[in-house]
Order: sequence, then structure tokens, then C-alpha cells
Amino acid sequence: MKRYFLVLLLMLPAYLIIFPQASNDPLVSKCLNSIGSNAKYLKDFRVQLGEGSTAMTFRYKANLSLWKNTKYRFTMCTSDNSKGQLILNIKDDASKNVASSVDNKTGTVYPYIELICNKSGVYQVWFDFTEGHSGSGVGIVSMIP
Repeated sequence: MKRYFLVLLLMLPAYLIIFPQASNDPLVSKCLNSIGSNAKYLKDFRVQLGEGSTAMTFRYKANLSLWKNTKYRFTMCTSDNSKGQLILNIKDDASKNVASSVDNKTGTVYPYIELICNKSGVYQVWFDFTEGHSGSGVGIVSMIP
């Protein structure tokens, strides 16, 4: 009996590595399909915000460790019932803007951005919806070989 329990206990981590848990969120699944075939999924952020101010102050913040000389793709997907479009801003440890999914000159909102990290460290990843509108969406971080 102990032998069977030990074998099952040793096989469980292998099973979890081979068959990872699939996402039950349809928006995450849809967004995963849009990251590209060469991208390796790292993490997702589920963002849901109510109405806010129209000022460009991002309301959802998360910390993310990034490695030097690594190329990352940040993909943003917005649910159909959202009033605004999900946008992203990335800041380094000195709160300096590193990348953004919005071109402030033209107002263009990009569905994804790519970043080659110049310095390893913890970065602040900020999400919000255009013009402070309410909405729900998913931001996916992936690595590009």
C-alpha cells in the first residue's frame, strides 16, 4: 500500500507538468490564441474596473520581474461588453516609463506591444481602460524566443 501511495505521489508533479490546468475563462482562452505561435505564455492579469476619471491615471498595478536581454510581448484583450479598451503602461524601478500600448501623439491603442528588457528587475505593470471607462479584460505576458 505504501509503495502505491509513493508511486502516485511521485507521478502527480509529472502529470501537472505534462497536462497543465486549462483556463476556464473564455476571454483568457481567446487572448491566448492571439499571442502568436512563437510566443511562450508566462502570466496573465485579469482586469475589471468600474468607471473612473478621464485623466490618464492608471488604476490597476502589478509587479512583474523581467530579465535583461529577453524579448517580451504584452497582449491586451478587452471583453465585448466593456466601454473602454484595455491599455498598458510599464515603468521601471525608478518609475520611468519603459513602454506603453498607447501612442500619446496619435491616440492609437495597440492590441500588443513588444519590449526587449535592458535591465533585469521588478517592473510595475499598469492597466486601465481608455478614458477611464469601465470594463473587463486580460493582459497576457509572453516571452518571444
